[in-house]
Amino acid sequence: MIRKASYVKGAASYSQCIVSDLPQIAVAGKSNVGKSSFINFLVGDGKLARTSKLPGRTRLINYFLINGDSDDEFLLVDLPGYGFAKVSDAEKLKWADLLEKYLANERQLAQVLFLVDIRHEPTKDDAVMYNYLFTNNVPFTVIATKADKLPKSQVKNRCRAIASFFKLGEANVLPVSSTAKTGLDAVIARLDQALAACNSVSVDD
Repeated sequence: MIRKASYVKGAASYSQCIVSDLPQIAVAGKSNVGKSSFINFLVGDGKLARTSKLPGRTRLINYFLINGDSDDEFLLVDLPGYGFAKVSDAEKLKWADLLEKYLANERQLAQVLFLVDIRHEPTKDDAVMYNYLFTNNVPFTVIATKADKLPKSQVKNRCRAIASFFKLGEANVLPVSSTAKTGLDAVIARLDQALAACNSVSVDD
């Protein structure tokens, strides 16, 4: 259960990333997939993450403290969007380097919420992200955004198609709509599982 959320900081380089014993939940996805809207929907605060009609706005790793000063606090981490065409190659490489260093080195990472657009087949950049998460044993769940853009009768079929594309079980693809406010319970349940598992490992260590 998410009761409160607050912005902590943005990191433009890996050296600026937060070092903390708190578990972290990261949100990843291509530019314009709806990451900021999803984060605001997830935490119940329409203004926490800044949204824009222009893709490529998230150029930092942005940290939010969830349930601060309580036993179930954690960090929600908004990763830079990938696949945005209207920036220089140097800028793309900078974002990619920041993203990879975070995913490779963050020991408190409990789960990546990997966002894809439910209306379309995953992009080549999505496939690269999936392959990285899979081959590096990073725990993740696919979140199929913008489910309100499809007739309800098509949502399950699109989730099945996305699961097939990534060779996943259908239970690992969760449809959501930040506009229609649907799918939140399943996402929260997945987060609770991931955080419980992370906290169990921390206790064992």
